[in-house]
Amino acid sequence: MLVVTTDQIQGKIFEELGIVKGSTIQCKNIGRDIGSSFRNLVGGEMKAYVEMMNQAREIACERMVQEAINLGADAIVAMRLSTSSISAGAAEVIAYGTAVKFK
Repeated sequence: MLVVTTDQIQGKIFEELGIVKGSTIQCKNIGRDIGSSFRNLVGGEMKAYVEMMNQAREIACERMVQEAINLGADAIVAMRLSTSSISAGAAEVIAYGTAVKFK
């Protein structure tokens, strides 16, 4: 499945099938959170959080693509990612875009 952030795909004409999205809510591991708290005091990258957000983005994108496949789409255009904090230690990631079928 071709997924692009642009509104057009060079050389392709398509019809829009509709908005597709995928989301997940991830929370941090309590054991890793202790190490991240120390990192917060001394500075540096919080690797447990980076892993958590990378995994969340991947899950959200996979769910979005599956929704597009279910519609019979050939591609997704204007793909975007959005994040929000749900509670202390939990974040939601949403991937969304427009499913299209090539003519």
